[in-house]
This record gives sequence, C-alpha cells and structure tokens, in this order.
Amino acid sequence: MRRLVVTDPELCVGCMSCMFACSRRFGVAGLAKSAIYVRSIGGVERGFTVIVCRACKDPPCVVVCPTNALRKRKGGGVIFDCGKCIGCGNCVEACPFGAVQWDFEENKPVICVHCGYCVNYCPHGVLAIEEVGE
Repeated sequence: MRRLVVTDPELCVGCMSCMFACSRRFGVAGLAKSAIYVRSIGGVERGFTVIVCRACKDPPCVVVCPTNALRKRKGGGVIFDCGKCIGCGNCVEACPFGAVQWDFEENKPVICVHCGYCVNYCPHGVLAIEEVGE
C-alpha cells in the first residue's frame, strides 16, 4: 500500500500545483475537486501549510459515517463509496487534521486515494509517496 506524505512543509511556496493536479484526476480544471489543501500561514514571510490525508490506521471519519460510505483502507486511510454518501459532512468534522475536503457541486467529500499524481507536479519536492505495510 502507498500513502501520500508531506516530506518538508518548509519548502512549500503556495503555488497550488498539487491541488490543480489533484483536481485533474476528475478531468476538472481548477481547485474544486482537490483532496489536498494548501493554505497560507502568513504569506511569503511565514509560509504555507499543506494539508493531506494522514492515512489514519483507525480513521475517525469512518466511525462517524452513518451510511458506511467510508471504509478502512489496508495500510491506512479510507475508501469512499460515493453512491452510499448522503452528504451529511460528518467526515469533514471528524477529521482532526482538516484533510477531508468538500465538493460543493456534488455535496460530497473529496477523499485522497493516495495515488501520488500530485507528487509529480510539486516543483519543490514537498510531497512524496511512501510504501506502508499492511
């Protein structure tokens, strides 16, 4: 199994290339479908932070999902079944890292699948994919 990790947040310049790449997984231009979130912690002077799914071993988002639209993924993280989701938003509230993003068009969460597509688009090596044991 693989998981996305932030290797060095100090290197992030806030270009949001990772977010654009993530949205492109869905064939969408823009940032609306990104499972990654880059935000300023004070702009150029103080830097940026990259928020990604931490691939929890016991994900709190799974526990609060009333329809079992989220289930544990081997190696950590979750698998999202969009057809079961009722758009309650409990998963967003339950994530202690703020890593569950929201698709306002579909009224459903955007969940990182740890594909690593974004890694190839980060010009500063902030993101990486690592292998994790079962």
